[in-house]
Amino acid sequence: MHEENKAAANGCGKIRSGAQNGAALLALMEKTGYSMVQQNGQRKFGGPPPGWEGPPPPRGCEVFVGKIPRDMYEDELVPVFERAGKIYELRLMMEFSGKFIGVCVSLDNCRLFIGAIPKDKKKEEILNEMKKVTEGVVDVIVYPNATDKTKNRGFAFVEYESHRAAAMARRRLIPGTFQPWGHTIQVDWADPEKVVDEETMQRVKVLYVRNLMISTTEDKIKAEFNKFKPGVVERVKKLRDYAFVHFFHREDAVAAMSIMNGKCIDGASIEVTLAKPVNKESSWKQHFNGQISPSSENLLGFPNKEDGTQKSLGKPASLSVRLNGQHSPSPPEVERSTYPIFPGIKLTPISMYSLKLSHFSSAVMHLDYFCHKNSWAPPEYCLYSTTSQDGKILLVYKVLISSITDDSQSYFMPEKLCTTVEDAKELAAQFTLLHL
Repeated sequence: MHEENKAAANGCGKIRSGAQNGAALLALMEKTGYSMVQQNGQRKFGGPPPGWEGPPPPRGCEVFVGKIPRDMYEDELVPVFERAGKIYELRLMMEFSGKFIGVCVSLDNCRLFIGAIPKDKKKEEILNEMKKVTEGVVDVIVYPNATDKTKNRGFAFVEYESHRAAAMARRRLIPGTFQPWGHTIQVDWADPEKVVDEETMQRVKVLYVRNLMISTTEDKIKAEFNKFKPGVVERVKKLRDYAFVHFFHREDAVAAMSIMNGKCIDGASIEVTLAKPVNKESSWKQHFNGQISPSSENLLGFPNKEDGTQKSLGKPASLSVRLNGQHSPSPPEVERSTYPIFPGIKLTPISMYSLKLSHFSSAVMHLDYFCHKNSWAPPEYCLYSTTSQDGKILLVYKVLISSITDDSQSYFMPEKLCTTVEDAKELAAQFTLLHL
């Protein structure tokens, strides 16, 4: 029996010839009126559909479907997806896995991270450079240096009009042929901001204040935000050049945000927004893609699942981890397995810094990567010890973070001692990442 007949008889699959596939797709286009084009390794069905008027659907209307069987095409996929609603566009990649499909909300990321930018370049200069070589640039987000507000931090975020425009820009910039101001830049997808539902945001009474001077104190911030209405600020928590201002009442927080945004404190023009609440138990776990071990959870002071109590490092556990000015997303767990090296397998030299953050399960390695990405000197660890009442030697590391270009230095040391060198170093790296 031929393979086609076997598959049909068993009801477990099918094999179509190229002619049969082409005929099925033509019939689909005639039936629906949608167009179909193939480009950049994908085939696009629709976008827009016939009779569509107005702009494309907004962000958040797209889902990603993975692991589609390799023998399924648009004529079978479209009827399945149309059960959920009218399709604006379907993009089918030309490589498939042959396993069960998985569906999740598409990130629809329109923002790129650009690193290794000269720190003397202004927003307008960076914007013009990006517009020269990429299309669809909407905005450039540049953060001032923590110690010298006339300089940037060596990186920027470029916002594009669509995910496709951002993807094409990333492809154009990654090979390294584009060297603005004679510098080889780093290009990667920016971490998407944490999405918080509107109902939750309506209850927020904490403001996030950034672009502060390092020298500005919590008392000064509290006094400035109390000026428009004395006594409305409950407390202030400052970390480096940003702070969280807690209010007793939400209406006062909203009013203060409107009044204080763009004001100068100690010579720095501040930016004020509503703080996005984070899950106290999961913020750091999300940051490490779910790879924190039980012992690491105890080191960091996560809530105990049995008694509900929470240990403390002396810092608010609700602080969200911010890398490159972004809230870390909650990506799926990274597979951590070993695989055999078969004879003939080609091994290629690779730099640790060319990997993704998801490849690191250790905070020590993560901190080293983060310093490299921001053009800082490697972190320096200084070990200290003391003796407990029962005679045990307890250890703690102090971490020094130095900027290569502006000679600024910052020290970080957790307020907790460990019994092993490995735990002490991991805790110090976690603590430093939490406060950078």
